[in-house]
Amino acid sequence: MTAFGIEHPLIIQGGMGVGVSNWVLAKAVSLRGQLGVVSGTCIDTVLVRRLQDGDAEGHVRRAMAHFPLPEVVEDVLRKYFRPEGREAGEPYTAIPMYRQVVSKVREQLTMLASFVEVWLAKEGHDGVVGVNLLTKVQMPNLATLYGAMLARVDYVLMGAGIPKEIPGALDRMAAHEPAAIRFEVEGGARDDSEMLTFDPRAHFAEAPATVKRPYFLPIIASNSLATMLVRKATGRVDGFVIEAPTAGGHNAPPRVAGVYNERGEPLYGERDVVDLEKMKEHGLPFWLAGSAGTPEKLAEALDAGAAGVQVGTLFAYTDESGISPELKRDVIRQAQEDAIDVLTDGRASPTGFPFKVVQMGGTVSQLPVYQARERVCDLGYLRQPYKRADGRIDYRCAAEPVETYVKKGGLREDTAGRKCLCNALFSTIGMAQARDEGVEEPPLITSGDELKNIRRFLGSDRAGYTAGEVVDWLMSGIDRLCGRTRVEAAPARSVVPVVG
Repeated sequence: MTAFGIEHPLIIQGGMGVGVSNWVLAKAVSLRGQLGVVSGTCIDTVLVRRLQDGDAEGHVRRAMAHFPLPEVVEDVLRKYFRPEGREAGEPYTAIPMYRQVVSKVREQLTMLASFVEVWLAKEGHDGVVGVNLLTKVQMPNLATLYGAMLARVDYVLMGAGIPKEIPGALDRMAAHEPAAIRFEVEGGARDDSEMLTFDPRAHFAEAPATVKRPYFLPIIASNSLATMLVRKATGRVDGFVIEAPTAGGHNAPPRVAGVYNERGEPLYGERDVVDLEKMKEHGLPFWLAGSAGTPEKLAEALDAGAAGVQVGTLFAYTDESGISPELKRDVIRQAQEDAIDVLTDGRASPTGFPFKVVQMGGTVSQLPVYQARERVCDLGYLRQPYKRADGRIDYRCAAEPVETYVKKGGLREDTAGRKCLCNALFSTIGMAQARDEGVEEPPLITSGDELKNIRRFLGSDRAGYTAGEVVDWLMSGIDRLCGRTRVEAAPARSVVPVVG
């Protein structure tokens, strides 16, 4: 549908978790004429774990063969590819944790990983594909974005923070110029100017012909943030995703802090509702997210002047998503039995953002499982940089071992209830790290509040469904809204032969 003079998709598939919104799901949605989105969060570790698990169908290596730096591909395969996969109980080989400044090799691994994910999602068809990143996960973002741009990603979506400097970074990287964004460091002086930098010229002497500037859609939860980004972003903002607090994953904190319900969930009120009439004044397209996954909500969004909706929860449990089949089956069954529960946990995430957690046996949502897990921080994506007394930058995470966190100047009370989302979310997609004696990291599942309503779509007797079915259902019954021409369910996009 044409929105604000540009042909944008009606439906954006949410960029969920670590590896949940994988290339398989994004491709399936894109083939239905909508915006398929891959998650760029922790994508470098996703890549190396797929390689260590053998890449049985060869998809990863097929995409790697198209990466424009073949020496990087050779090096990564030599270090991480295991043709027969890992032995039972064998730990994954880890990659170095990110810091403010990393080696060129570390940047190239990140570039390669996001390139592979986007390339596979776009392979063989002419649909559009986006990449979703968390602003809060600062350090890998520039290299991740550039790798996605090498694969000709069409949209970039970013939430969990204020991505004011990302549009300008996209502009500069598309022009083969160095990019920089402010590095948010705890304890720094007001006039500190710590930066994160990325220079494409360190990797390519000449600009690759494939780089284009994607559309940029920040994910926002307030009118004030939208206004600030329109006025002060360093480059072009192309639209917004307006996310309500019922959406899964990280939520924006409520405008009124310190108010909770009887379950300890932060309470949201009228101040947390975005005024859509004010959003229209920006003259940019916007999509509504959070409990938006029904045909009625899509129709209401269009009637309210939105370009469409972003839907996560329904897509998260499709056959194509990255959640392990066993967990999908259990969640779907409990939802069908009206026995599913989603808690907005104000303590779970080390970031301090509220985080939605599905309450499921065997996951770290359960207190005995959480308490039995030995605290360890060996992935480090959610570490917070801070200034030490000597002026140097170090890193800490409220989910790391308590005494380690306290020694780094963190408050003991900040560690209570914090969960290692990094390790738990890898377990959720079947890539659990093995610990002593082969014990695996337990999973954690995040979903929006609409999870309990999944049975309306699925019924009570089916165990699974596809992304195409979700798209068709969402698109059903849209007739003459606000004087618009009828919108039919989008057909599959044209597919071209795959070479190589």
